[in-house]
Amino acid sequence: MSDTIRDFESAIAELEQIVTRLEAGDLSLDASLALFERGVALSRYCHEQIGAAERRIEQLTERGTIRDASHLADADEDER
Repeated sequence: MSDTIRDFESAIAELEQIVTRLEAGDLSLDASLALFERGVALSRYCHEQIGAAERRIEQLTERGTIRDASHLADADEDER
């Protein structure tokens, strides 16, 4: 387990592995605390990435609101 977080997807996968190991209950207290600490770091990273994605979406949409994507499907059909 590397301290480097590569991307959102790998962070989520590692976080799921940590949860599974902690739920098994067969780790020492020190090992559990180390995994918990890593899990907190991964969780924070994921939260920051989601926040950044939400801000980007708000910047890309009109007036900061996310519109229903059904209008895109209608436009595609009109072009055909």
